[in-house]
Amino acid sequence: MTHRERYLGNMAFLGADRPLFRQFFGLLPGVADEWRAQGASEEEIALTAFGFDPDCHGVKVHTAFIGGEPPQLLHEDEQVRIERDAMGRTLKLHKQAASIPLPLDYPVRSREDWERLKPHFEMSPERLPPDWAPQAKAAAADYPLALLIPGGFDMPRELMGDAEVCLAYYTQPDLIRDMIATFERTALACAEEVCAQVPLDVLVVHEDFAGRSGPLIGPDTFREFIAPYYRRVWGFVRARGAQVFGLDSDGDLTPIIDALLEAGVNAIHPFEVRAGMDIVEVRRRYGRRLAIGGGIDKFALRGGRAAIDAELDRKVPAMLELGGWTISADHRVLNGTTIDDYRYYVNRVWGMIR
Repeated sequence: MTHRERYLGNMAFLGADRPLFRQFFGLLPGVADEWRAQGASEEEIALTAFGFDPDCHGVKVHTAFIGGEPPQLLHEDEQVRIERDAMGRTLKLHKQAASIPLPLDYPVRSREDWERLKPHFEMSPERLPPDWAPQAKAAAADYPLALLIPGGFDMPRELMGDAEVCLAYYTQPDLIRDMIATFERTALACAEEVCAQVPLDVLVVHEDFAGRSGPLIGPDTFREFIAPYYRRVWGFVRARGAQVFGLDSDGDLTPIIDALLEAGVNAIHPFEVRAGMDIVEVRRRYGRRLAIGGGIDKFALRGGRAAIDAELDRKVPAMLELGGWTISADHRVLNGTTIDDYRYYVNRVWGMIR
């Protein structure tokens, strides 16, 4: 099977010769140095030595923020890097402990702030680089083609911050509606351009709207504000052949899964185990309505071979019954995971699915 056939066979429950096997999101900072000291090859550190399935081909059109001022470095030393990004946020990255910078401030506090940034989210020719279509057409025979759209929660959160966006659903609902309506218009315009030239297979939205205590947005608020955006964009691309609508969020999504399914989402990753996401239970509850990515506890991979065996023996046979699963740890490889144990994990999984 081509990777496209295997991906759609799994994630759209069409049938495949084996599950997909990947490592979502790579290594945490410091793991490469640990592995190198333990004798890992550079190919292992780059995760190219394990035979993992490739990702989808992301169509290179821009559906979210474009333009803005060039990033400006404000401070850097051995521990931290502080810069101002194109949207005007001040970001602080702790180099030794994190791979994602922490915003220290946000550009939108009012409707006036949003109106100033709004043109950066509206449709324009710059969203369609001249090489996007040739690249997508070349990849289409072997890879599923995916279009990424901005999250209805995540993008306002990037502009306002967690606390402010949660309050804004109640204190500034018209602002949130206008943001999401702008994202929708641009996403639909980009999708129309893409679907006119290549066979789009996958729609992807990045939300990250949950933590260990549950989602930051409740199902009723999601249904009111975000679900219509999802349904309209998904309805457009599904009518033109797309089969998978995937959502990326850490945390415990259990209280909102039903609302996500109603809005068209039919695949979720990475199923964070320590947040209470149990892929065996989710599969029992939702069956073929929801494809699953991840769900292998990353902490088990650094817990030794007995912990790895227990995790795989409980989940792999149960999940193989219906398919619709991309096997992966539920996020980046943790510090303290030895290369020997990681090799053991990979070899065990391949032995169970081939």
